Amino acid sequence: MTISETTKLAPPKQLAERSLIWLGAITTGVVVTNLFAPQILVGLIGRSLAMTAWQAGSVSTLTLLGYALGLLLLVPLVDLVENRRLILRTLGCAILAALATALAPTPSLLLLATFVLGASCAAIQMMVPLVASMVAPERRGQAIGEVMSGLMIGILLSRPAASLIADLWSWRAYYLVSAVLMTFLAGALGRYLPTLQPAARASYGELLRSFPRLLMEEPVLRVRAWTAALVMASFTAFWAAVALRLPDAPFALDARGIAAFALIGVAGAAATPIAGRWGDKGWARPMFFAAHLCIIGSLVLCAWAGVLGSRIAALLVLSLGTILLDVGITTDQTLGRRAINLLRPEARGRINGLFVALFFIGGGVGAAAASLAWTYGGWTMVCAVAASFGVLGLLTDLLTRTGTS
Repeated sequence: MTISETTKLAPPKQLAERSLIWLGAITTGVVVTNLFAPQILVGLIGRSLAMTAWQAGSVSTLTLLGYALGLLLLVPLVDLVENRRLILRTLGCAILAALATALAPTPSLLLLATFVLGASCAAIQMMVPLVASMVAPERRGQAIGEVMSGLMIGILLSRPAASLIADLWSWRAYYLVSAVLMTFLAGALGRYLPTLQPAARASYGELLRSFPRLLMEEPVLRVRAWTAALVMASFTAFWAAVALRLPDAPFALDARGIAAFALIGVAGAAATPIAGRWGDKGWARPMFFAAHLCIIGSLVLCAWAGVLGSRIAALLVLSLGTILLDVGITTDQTLGRRAINLLRPEARGRINGLFVALFFIGGGVGAAAASLAWTYGGWTMVCAVAASFGVLGLLTDLLTRTGTS
């Protein structure tokens, strides 16, 4: 079944395919920063509003919880509501929520605003299937890879960007800047985003109830969501602990050095369009193998860096390991996205929502595992645990060919 059999396309203004892909990449990259910036701003927010430790810790948690609910409750509307209008309204909610966060006078209002902001960031996952639907199947992997490169760059830049803005002005300034950027994006999307009318005639309740059936009926979704969750666990385990390790010998980095180190991971985003292009050529299976081997090898390098005697050598090895880790993770994510977006066009919103929700669960597992590993075994144990997720991904590659065509 092709997209033309299930939807009606009516672009308000003609936009070249390449420009549409870039618009999608920029949108996802800007919006996703709102999900991860609170992790670096939480201390400043807590002190500014005299929050309790529990309230301060809830800022990041509620943002991600809102996002998870948005994935499950809002993204399925892609299969029911005209996509352009849905994205613009969701992004409008994100702009208002960012402004409310910036202006929040009390902890309770701030927590409510960040929850709504997180839920509204589900617009990211509405963009990905829309862009995918506008591209021919033989080029879909490359298109998704290029949009995902914007997403990964946004994730990796979110912490240093938030830290820089907060240092220059305040934590409130970050949310004001985010609201302004999203407003400009909303204007561009309103002018150039094509309309996409889904053909589904089911009710909203029926869409939500279809989640378990989709998981049961689509083995590609199950397998690719599983490996995506595993690599996300590796990603969060590494980044949750590396900031704790970098101030100590042999790295000896201060706060600015740690922020600069975070930029190194951006290089890994370059792998996303390449992975998508090679997936379109039929090389998805060997690419999955390479991605998971890359994750395992990268974490061996990161563990080795922690025991080197030379500071320069340690930083170089750790940097190489970090780049390879992000290359492996983005490759798996891009190929997984390509595979699921070749499934049912009429259920593309629900499939994307499920996929992302499941790999975010993996991220939560990785963060929790990193906390335990750091407590009981330090940096080497963290790297071993993160590598074990890559090993499970590799075993999945060996045992199944699902979603590798």
